[in-house]
Amino acid sequence: MRYRIGQIVPSSNITMETEIPAIFRSRETILPERFTFHSSRMRMKKVTKEELEAMDAMSLKCAQELSDAHVDVMGYACLVAIMSMGKGYHCVSEVNLHQETVANDFPTPIVTSAGALINGLRVLGAKKVAVITPYMKPLTQMVVDYIEDQGFEVVDFIALEIADNLKVAAQNPMNLLEIYKQLNLEGVDVLVASACVQMPSLEAIDLIQAEIGIPVTSAAVCTTYEMMKKLGIEAKSNIGGALLSGKY
Repeated sequence: MRYRIGQIVPSSNITMETEIPAIFRSRETILPERFTFHSSRMRMKKVTKEELEAMDAMSLKCAQELSDAHVDVMGYACLVAIMSMGKGYHCVSEVNLHQETVANDFPTPIVTSAGALINGLRVLGAKKVAVITPYMKPLTQMVVDYIEDQGFEVVDFIALEIADNLKVAAQNPMNLLEIYKQLNLEGVDVLVASACVQMPSLEAIDLIQAEIGIPVTSAAVCTTYEMMKKLGIEAKSNIGGALLSGKY
């Protein structure tokens, strides 16, 4: 069986189209399903509240374009754009995007990275979490508040304070092996190694998890997990930490 994966991508995001396919490609080595990847872009260069709001308004056009390609699932790739629009906004966004596909006569399941992260934490049974983001401190605080509004306690967080979205993508994921050590992980159930689908973390997730002995995840991993669930296939891969181990 071959599935079409649709991605709604900020124009300056180059990580979502590498990490999410990498997880699916790794899955292809152990399971029979095959995948192709199709993107539509919305303009955004600087990660500021103003640019994020303008970008979010373009997401509906992207949903129409991907719907024309009859993709089997659609992922909206900007976690902070959703979270900066107000608490619980992922539910609103998912309904709005789905309505576009219904209007285009091809109803398609929708995943937002914001909603997927929240769901992934629930699936992992998290109560207390620690979070790493690339965002400026005010946007990071919005993300923390959003996560806490969904019923989790954020014990500690790190904001790397990188405003330029291409500079976020240029971060070496292996640096996270040192960065995470600045966090207080006492009593933490899950570490979110990247709360941003633009900040690379995939190469580091399994390594950090082996070091700290608790589940480690990311927005990209949770988005991929949620896409697999929406497709009705086994949510499993060789990479991506506990969530994709096949236990969930």
